[in-house]
Amino acid sequence: MNFGMLLRHTVNVHNSMKDNEGDNSNVVCRDPKDMLVSLWHFVKGVRPFTFDDLFNSACEGKTPNGPIWDHLIGYWSTSKTSPDNVLFLRYEEMLIDPVGHVRELARFIGQPFSHADEAAGIPADIVKLCSFDKLKGQGANTAGSYDGKVFSFAHETFFRKGVAGDWVNNMTPEMAQRFDTIIEDTLRGSGLTFK
Repeated sequence: MNFGMLLRHTVNVHNSMKDNEGDNSNVVCRDPKDMLVSLWHFVKGVRPFTFDDLFNSACEGKTPNGPIWDHLIGYWSTSKTSPDNVLFLRYEEMLIDPVGHVRELARFIGQPFSHADEAAGIPADIVKLCSFDKLKGQGANTAGSYDGKVFSFAHETFFRKGVAGDWVNNMTPEMAQRFDTIIEDTLRGSGLTFK
């Protein structure tokens, strides 16, 4: 599949961070296989194509905004060279300890929770209010659409399952191994790994 049209109309965020030094950014990274499945479910609403088409393009580094691994390395490296400006979080870890990650994010933005906040259960309340199911059910996320110059999509396409590991429902073991090998080879030496 040719992603040229999408490539010209999306934003390369990790490169734009270089233009905004001093700004703080929070980056949430998912397992690359889940990222690819998520991308497929999102983009196929713009133009129908098979998962195999996207998978093969991704293995060749041809996806909207370029190779997935360039984004991973870009965000990861920036978080290491500018830890006061970029907080790199992993989605899978956030699912395991959401309250701990809310605390980490609060510290990162300079608004750590006080003892009184902790005693009142504020971090846990924030997790409940910002849960995937809660956000997915909000009216603004269930109705309406984005109508751009090139493509349109329903707001609800931003939310699907919110789980980790759903790639197993879309990739064969051979596909997963191939993609893992590409990611591992590309990230080798960066310090960024996926389990």
